[in-house]
Amino acid sequence: QVQLQESGPGLVKPSQTLSLTCAVGGGSMRGSWYAWGWIRQPPEKGLEWMGMIGSDGETYYSPSLERRIVISMDTSKNQFSLQLDSVTPEDTAVYYCAAVGSTWEINFWGQGTLVTVSS
Repeated sequence: QVQLQESGPGLVKPSQTLSLTCAVGGGSMRGSWYAWGWIRQPPEKGLEWMGMIGSDGETYYSPSLERRIVISMDTSKNQFSLQLDSVTPEDTAVYYCAAVGSTWEINFWGQGTLVTVSS
């Protein structure tokens, strides 16, 4: 059983960088067969897959975000992170971290954290 917990600021100003961290519990990320992903859901909209990082460090990003997004991991801290640059109010959403299985299915979800982009 994998436990995931997002953390980070709930309010970010436009043009700044959104940074979130996901702490992983229930096992070591090192050598895990899971990949680690980020998904978001804007208000009154559907889920949007943002990207993920494999246990080998290889990253996969949504084409719509690839110019602004970086996903990284720190296996010594058993956590992974999301950085989204140049945010606008359209980036306001509940952000979820997830453990992704070998066929890209979401096996475990964090509880989600609301990030509002506003001046």
